[in-house]
Amino acid sequence: MAVLGQGQPALLVKVVMAGESCVGKTSIVRSYTEPGAPACSSSYLATIGIDFKVKPITLNDTRVKLQIWDTAGQERFHTLSTSYFRGAQGFVLVYDITNMDSFQGITSWMKDIHEKAGDEVDVILLGNKCDKESERVVPKRKGEKLAWEHGIHFFETSAKDNVNIEDAFSLLTKEILEKVSSEYAYCEEVTCRWTKQTFYVQQSNVLSKDHSCLFG
Repeated sequence: MAVLGQGQPALLVKVVMAGESCVGKTSIVRSYTEPGAPACSSSYLATIGIDFKVKPITLNDTRVKLQIWDTAGQERFHTLSTSYFRGAQGFVLVYDITNMDSFQGITSWMKDIHEKAGDEVDVILLGNKCDKESERVVPKRKGEKLAWEHGIHFFETSAKDNVNIEDAFSLLTKEILEKVSSEYAYCEEVTCRWTKQTFYVQQSNVLSKDHSCLFG
């Protein structure tokens, strides 16, 4: 497998949080990008509908900057939120284990993702607030079954206790990098006149999914 990142600027990858309102998306982002910060959400997203954080990581010798877009789940922000789906390489789809409606809305969010970002985009499903076991209404097996039906990975998480947050983002990033590396390896095999810089941030500061080879 080709290795990206050696001697190159960090690869910028766009990841979008999706799911109903009040499932803990903002708290998950804060738990991951600001270790030690309170996991509670503010009124900021409810006001403007969108925010993002950047998380620099190194995975398998590849330097990555995750640009994590935190979208609002309220219906009035739906058009705005889904407009940010385009160009994303990964999605973190979240429901609240204490809220059955948020779980039942996952299928609709998956449809939005496929319509806006394509069928091949990487998605991970999180059942959040697993620290509230006494208030659970969505059995873990339901989350596992839904993830299996869509062919995606699943974790139950707690932003409050920082349970499985790091593992979830690491797995999603690993899958994205494997896809990028395999596409680069394919271009190497067909002897493209093409450099690794093609995969890195250019004008838009977002990694493009449209990799084209330049044949001699």
